[in-house]
Amino acid sequence: MSNQHSDHNPKLDAEPQSNQRKDPEDWVSGHDPMTGAQASYLKTLSEEADAPELYADDLDKAEASKRIDALREKLGRT
Repeated sequence: MSNQHSDHNPKLDAEPQSNQRKDPEDWVSGHDPMTGAQASYLKTLSEEADAPELYADDLDKAEASKRIDALREKLGRT
């Protein structure tokens, strides 16, 4: 493995690399319980969208992420 220094900063790329946005099903930790931040945001979005049935305490990270994305789209926050 090479330890060459590069001045390239991937954060400044006009088009992010394809692996920066993975499908939640492909996450290594996707089956872990959702984080507190996810739970809070999902609860808020589900209330704002008048869809409280989309919130559940026992969701995993991947499912919470998918529901958050769907609610953001529904609410026009993409």
